[in-house]
Amino acid sequence: MTKLMALGAFLYPTGHHAAAWRHPQAQADAGINFKHYAEVAQAAEAAKFDMLFLADSAGARGEDWGALARFSTHYVAQFEPLTLLGALAAVTERIGLVATASTTYNEPYTLARKFASIDHISGGRAGWNLVTSGNEGEAYNFGRDHHPPHDERYRRATEFLAVTEGLWDSWEDDAFVRDKDSGVFFDPDKVYSLDHRGEYFGVRGPLNIPRSPQGWPVLVQAGSSEAGKALAGASAEVVFTAQQTLADAQAFYRDVKARAVAAGRSPDDVKIMPGIFPVVGRTEAEAQAKFEELQNLIHPDVALSILEHRLGIPLRHLPLDGPLPTDIPVTNAAQSRQVLLLELAQREGLSILQLGLRVAGARGHWQVIGTPEQIVDKMEERFLNEGADGFNVMPPYLPGGLTDFIELVLPELRRRGLFRTDYEGRTLREHLGLKRPARHHKHTKAIDAAAEHTAAKTSAAA
Repeated sequence: MTKLMALGAFLYPTGHHAAAWRHPQAQADAGINFKHYAEVAQAAEAAKFDMLFLADSAGARGEDWGALARFSTHYVAQFEPLTLLGALAAVTERIGLVATASTTYNEPYTLARKFASIDHISGGRAGWNLVTSGNEGEAYNFGRDHHPPHDERYRRATEFLAVTEGLWDSWEDDAFVRDKDSGVFFDPDKVYSLDHRGEYFGVRGPLNIPRSPQGWPVLVQAGSSEAGKALAGASAEVVFTAQQTLADAQAFYRDVKARAVAAGRSPDDVKIMPGIFPVVGRTEAEAQAKFEELQNLIHPDVALSILEHRLGIPLRHLPLDGPLPTDIPVTNAAQSRQVLLLELAQREGLSILQLGLRVAGARGHWQVIGTPEQIVDKMEERFLNEGADGFNVMPPYLPGGLTDFIELVLPELRRRGLFRTDYEGRTLREHLGLKRPARHHKHTKAIDAAAEHTAAKTSAAA
């Protein structure tokens, strides 16, 4: 059977470009406009996308609200994503529903229950994009004075995921007999308390919802640092990442697949789906004109603010037409994205402002501008040469950018036999060709790994 490309539709409210909300065809209030989300979701489902993907941050970015009111660096004011997924589940039937939730600013029991609920409501279409939070300002919304260090966030994430998996396995699949004649609602021999106590969490369990249709919602992970790749290799089923070149994409792909094998998994147990920011036109000139229209809507202050956020340093005191400084410290936020942008600036000789304008468009993701044939040529190259198992499509603006991709790019992908013409399954796991996880009793490997890490840390301290 010919391997097919997986495709996600990344639904940032007005589109992925920083100035998307200013586009004449964009829905400016998209973040709180459910009709907008429903129409875009239904369009993606009609086009047979594997999944919808919702990003999120548990806090508004920025400090200078006077400036941001006019020149917003990030789209502000949008629905909480799990709430939105529940609503979208009711107006779609087949497409997968993936939302971002942070392990740094949530608790395992609450999150396990929410995602299991969405998996039941949707008939097995839920997915969790696990992040550790790259927005340092989130800390202030949860009673903290600072964002936890990068490595600590990933230690917490490892234990968080292990506890969540254990909670999802609280019940055997056939535990709830609901026999009215005998009065037996569930079989007590088929329910298990987790009884977990680790470095960060103490959770007894069991979860108060049956095992979900997919066993577990699909596990998506979006970190590409060393810690992120370690977590991805051990546990992730889909990896959302960013690479600029084929060589970098291949290196990341092979690295994560090898880590999965080292963890006792099959390479096919994890799907690598980098982001792609496509600007498509019927001609090259038309595509370039569409891109320039968006770029002309970016205020330089916005470009600079986004770049400062991504790099984790102030830049306004430097000449904007000059190069980046060479002594940039490692950020405590998204470390892999910082490295990617530094390499991009050096490879292409970009000034600070030029890099800022580039980031404001694709925000560090792979930017492809051209005709349908040109865009598919590049996607196919990565797909067939161990650079990707599919892509998370990040439309420049909505709904028009997604419509362009559906009407112009998908027919070319299908002509080459690279993308489905219809769904064959009903769950997100079936769309992606992922196995339904077997139920573990009480503890998963990840919990044992977290316990070993805690023991080693305690021993070292002693």
